[in-house]
Amino acid sequence: MKNRLIMIWYGELTTRKSLLRRGLVFLSPGMLWLMVFLVLPGLVLVAVSFATRGAYGQLEWEYTIENYRRLMGFSLFGWTSDYLLILWRSVLVAFITTLVSVILSYPLCFFIATRKERSRYLWLTLVIIPFWTNMVIRAYAWFLILAPEMPFARLAASLGFIAEGSPLYPNAFAVYIGMVSMFLPFVTLPLYASVEKLDWSLVEAAQDLYASRIRVFSQAILPQTLPELSVGVILTFVPAMGMFVVPDLLGGAKYMLVGNLIQQQFGASRDWPFGAAISMGLMVLTMITLQIYRRRSKETDHR
Repeated sequence: MKNRLIMIWYGELTTRKSLLRRGLVFLSPGMLWLMVFLVLPGLVLVAVSFATRGAYGQLEWEYTIENYRRLMGFSLFGWTSDYLLILWRSVLVAFITTLVSVILSYPLCFFIATRKERSRYLWLTLVIIPFWTNMVIRAYAWFLILAPEMPFARLAASLGFIAEGSPLYPNAFAVYIGMVSMFLPFVTLPLYASVEKLDWSLVEAAQDLYASRIRVFSQAILPQTLPELSVGVILTFVPAMGMFVVPDLLGGAKYMLVGNLIQQQFGASRDWPFGAAISMGLMVLTMITLQIYRRRSKETDHR
């Protein structure tokens, strides 16, 4: 009976069944795109993760869970925590990168939003400029900035942090600097959209009630910027988890992340099944972390 119900849709008489059919037609290109470029590769990755590596690096379709056991640290020589430590280090680097990017983005967004209208576009252009160059080139630029003859390395050497004539890489510090510089615009741009439209009457009301600066931010500013902040956090955290270019160039062999480990398996090692298993582990770990963040964000909204 419901499917026979005649409805008016933009001045046209139609039925619920006809609307559903029309909606499927409109949605089918996007659904097909997702199936071909997202779902299908994911299913192939799952299948490969249960396969076996041949003697010469070829795929052998003898299904096993040994790749996942190896990821958890179990091998012929006993248990080791090396791979789990790499996964944990990747989560830590992604978390710190996202946190530092958020901390830097708030004052940057307020600075840009308080400029004159003409100069705002100039400042936003300066934020977007890094997207105009390749990520590898930007990572190599830090080689020049952190080189021994540059002021940063000389200052660190004079303070005793590094030896005289040594660069500020490869180490964890260089990795974090490179990661934050890569992902800062991903937080700044969506956050600026909410800061520009901020309702300052709420901020003034909080100040009139003698709220501290921390409470003004947490009660009047953060709730207004939380939706765009969530977008920036996701856009930063997810790719930071799988980043391998910056750790490889600025961290060297001393600071391996899960992205470098996956790159090695699909590259020099030619161990595609184990690389697929690591990729699946990374995907699951990312989804778990995002789900935890989503629940915390909901709790903050309810408060």
